Amino acid sequence: MTDPDIWPTWEAKARFSEMLRIVREGRSVTVTYHGEPVAEIRPFKPQSGLEARMERLRSRGQLTVHERPEGMPAPLVSRPGALERFLEDRHG
Repeated sequence: MTDPDIWPTWEAKARFSEMLRIVREGRSVTVTYHGEPVAEIRPFKPQSGLEARMERLRSRGQLTVHERPEGMPAPLVSRPGALERFLEDRHG
């Protein structure tokens, strides 16, 4: 093997733990089949933040965002704190 970051399929299979050690060090590894690149194994970089998590759920089909249907009225809010006033009146 001339380039330590290019591995033929048979060697990647035989020395998988060593290949993962290289990836954990932050380097990417290319796996070849008959000299042709077929896969790249690279360090995992998790996305963070609410938007990234929501996008992951959307891409898996676990989250669907629905828009307000046409002609549907917007919610009415007369004054902030209405729930609190209602509960105070109810419980005395």
